[in-house]
Amino acid sequence: MYKKLTLLFTLIVNFAFAQAGEDWKLKSESDGIKIFTRTVPDSKIKAIKVECILNATPTQLVAVLLDVKNSEDWLYHTSSNYIVKQVSPSELYYYSKVEVPWPVSDRDFIAHIKVVQDATTKVITVYAPCVADMVPVKPGIVRVADSNGKWVLTPEANGKVKVLYTLHADPGGSIPAWLSNMFVTQGPAESFKKLKLQLQKPAYKNVKLPFIED
Repeated sequence: MYKKLTLLFTLIVNFAFAQAGEDWKLKSESDGIKIFTRTVPDSKIKAIKVECILNATPTQLVAVLLDVKNSEDWLYHTSSNYIVKQVSPSELYYYSKVEVPWPVSDRDFIAHIKVVQDATTKVITVYAPCVADMVPVKPGIVRVADSNGKWVLTPEANGKVKVLYTLHADPGGSIPAWLSNMFVTQGPAESFKKLKLQLQKPAYKNVKLPFIED
């Protein structure tokens, strides 16, 4: 049950990038995936940071992040993902439901994904703040309205990409903060392991995106 609860606090595809100089503490390291947490002022929920290098190009990773339909393959215990609005090839809104076991209520959220690449450095930033009211609230499901995050993708040699992912999200409802913080690292670890496998699928092997330059 604890493993399933983890996703509630950590695997919303909304992201927060913390500023330099904050006191991040390493909580786990496995398969090249480092996960850190830190306390956030005026919040009972800790922020997380994930650092790793993936065996994929930035284009491949962005393609996976924008592939809402297949995101259930790697985002732990999410379902009912669908695009609400496609603004452009590099910007969209999508809905996702997060399933958790009774007695905890399921959660859902609407993420606003926007991809931006620096023309000089080629570093890619993927923003995804929460949008609370774009889809009507559903009975029995708690809407996540407070979540901010960011992916920063830096091209590396030999077709690899350095990933810095950060998140601070309040799952809402009556879940104790101590419980969410206790298991805050497990969800990202599960998802990043699956993300590595997702990136190796044939659908992304030769993918090209007109707004990304590797």
